[in-house]
Amino acid sequence: MFIELAYKSLHNFWRYLLGSLLVILASTIGQIPLTVAVLFKMGLSKMDNPEEMQSSMENLDQNTIMGVLDKNLTLFLILISFVFALGGLLFVLKFIHQQRFKDIITTRKQFDWGRVWFSFGMIAIYTVITVLLSYFFAPEDMQVSFNLVPFLILAVIAVLFIPIQTSVEEFVFRGYLMQGFGVLAKNRWFPLLLTSFIFGGLHYFNPEISAMGDIVMVFYFGTGLILGIMTLMDEGMELALGYHAANNLITALLVTADWTAFQTDSIFRDISDPRADILDVLPVFIIYPIFLGILAYKYKWTGWKEKLFGAVNEPESPKLEDHFVAD
Repeated sequence: MFIELAYKSLHNFWRYLLGSLLVILASTIGQIPLTVAVLFKMGLSKMDNPEEMQSSMENLDQNTIMGVLDKNLTLFLILISFVFALGGLLFVLKFIHQQRFKDIITTRKQFDWGRVWFSFGMIAIYTVITVLLSYFFAPEDMQVSFNLVPFLILAVIAVLFIPIQTSVEEFVFRGYLMQGFGVLAKNRWFPLLLTSFIFGGLHYFNPEISAMGDIVMVFYFGTGLILGIMTLMDEGMELALGYHAANNLITALLVTADWTAFQTDSIFRDISDPRADILDVLPVFIIYPIFLGILAYKYKWTGWKEKLFGAVNEPESPKLEDHFVAD
């Protein structure tokens, strides 16, 4: 089973703590190009006023960073940090855990691209429909901001790098940490809940939270939870990879706002009041279960209680071929 794949590697919990620190370090190194570019641009624009430049640097935050450089350049430099994080994770798996990369992704003998594309298509269709309905029913809240050349540049950057960003998050949370906490707790519910809370908590400093309010955290926690359920029920993260990639990629191409983490040259700009209420997080309780129902029906999921709440036991044999599921 998925979490038990960790037993094929060196799985002492201190290795997961060390590995997490190394991945964070790699991601931080990857953020240096963006920081240098922003500081360089601010320095050039305020070279004649050192006091103003120093004050701006001291007050550097995400909103400031997003407004200094060209949007496409900013997006590219943000996403580059995930390439570094991926390199850090691969290093950790090879040298800290001596674990195959595939073993944090799926129990299937071969990675199932069909699952990725089905999940991607499901979320892509849903996202396109909801954005178009929003524009149709409330055109005063959605401004068409399409500009061909910047959009084409955005499309290239987004298609190449956003799947890397979303995949790295899945590899870390639904793969690496899910297995690490599962081996530690010897059950499935603890890693499912903890990785969901960590995933959601790391989004707390996104500009969406300050603009829309803390209630939006329900969306982030709920998203982490549904991705974790997909992974455990399907014995692999292919569905979660497709879901996450479609959500971020299609959204980045279709709609942006001044208060989002990704400010892009998208087709639409949301100019509505960003303050959220309980209605804005209802999809977590209505649409998410529908998504799970569709996937459960298509892939014939069974054994919900065992897969989500059952024990995690070390196999008697170090080989886990018997745990591979059918393609």
